[in-house]
Amino acid sequence: MTPAARLQAAIDILDCIVTSSRNNGAAADVLIADWFKSHRFAGSGDRRAVREFVYRAIRAHWTCPENGRAAMAALAVIDADISALFDGSRYGPSELLPNEGVPADDQPPAWMKQQFDALIDADETAALLERAPTDLRVNRLKAERDAMLSVFPESRPIAHTRDGLRLSDQIVLDAIPAYRDGLVEVQDAGSQLIADLCDARPGMTVIDLCAGAGGKTLALAADMKGEGQLIACDANRQRLRHLIPRAERAGASFIETRLLDPGTERKDLGDLHKAADVVLVDAPCSGSGTWRRNPETRWRLTPARLDATVRTQRHLLSVAGELVKPGGALVYAVCSVFSVEGREAISAFLSANPGWEANPRTGFPGRPSGNGTLFTPHHDQTDGFFVARLARAC
Repeated sequence: MTPAARLQAAIDILDCIVTSSRNNGAAADVLIADWFKSHRFAGSGDRRAVREFVYRAIRAHWTCPENGRAAMAALAVIDADISALFDGSRYGPSELLPNEGVPADDQPPAWMKQQFDALIDADETAALLERAPTDLRVNRLKAERDAMLSVFPESRPIAHTRDGLRLSDQIVLDAIPAYRDGLVEVQDAGSQLIADLCDARPGMTVIDLCAGAGGKTLALAADMKGEGQLIACDANRQRLRHLIPRAERAGASFIETRLLDPGTERKDLGDLHKAADVVLVDAPCSGSGTWRRNPETRWRLTPARLDATVRTQRHLLSVAGELVKPGGALVYAVCSVFSVEGREAISAFLSANPGWEANPRTGFPGRPSGNGTLFTPHHDQTDGFFVARLARAC
């Protein structure tokens, strides 16, 4: 493909992403993969260049552009090399018109900026859109971190984590036996710290209320050394299905999965009322803390969608609290840097539920945010997370 053809391919993909964002459809990475599958003439260099164009345009726009051409034309205003590729050549984009090339909106919309935690300054806002590194968690059911350093010589231990490794280069993990055999899992350092805060131990009853595909569940399984009752719950059947083979690969076959129906969680978990030593609520959220990895999700977010998400979070917190036994712990986490999803959620829970108190861990990394802790890309070199540990009175 010529450079101009690569740019046109990026514009075509961006058209799909813009439409999908407006209709709450497939994610950008899925749409990019689908495009490459249907355009097999694109070689590895073409795919790399097209992907670079696409994500550069996405990161440049805080709100959804009109279409793919408008998204890329905005970059042409500030990049002469991109501008030159609008040359009208065969398979390339037509020349820019005089009224094209409106500069990208490089600041969050006012309503979104008002939602940021007080700790999110200009440096943090910029860091939310930087490229994220690839982090691994060594699975202590099968391996130790020191041994994995020789398997991944391009990695280094991640500070403040027990099992984290950060890769310095992009590698194909599927080609590495240690990954295929479950000795390591891909997991951001912030997610690893959330699992650490649960302080799960062998013999406990632990519930992961919003397990998804089970990244944190597997970390909890390693802490429990395969002993006790570990229950992974989710309302999405497909996500739970992904957990089962992951658990087998990780040597964590003792994990129980439960599919929940939204609104009937109390009934579905009635046998566990006040029975859990630890309940983790990694709640559905805005995803504002993971914009480094999924920058187009900013385009999907609206005040109404955020309000609906907050209602779900408050409901799940209430359900989770009823599962914790006296003396047990509730750990609440969101991959968000919005106050309403973090510090405000915990403040509301504590106000409405006497008998609970904040139970922070001494020396835990991150920065205090209300009764919890905020991790951010600029300060902590992790995805953005809010996490709080609460204790129920005996």
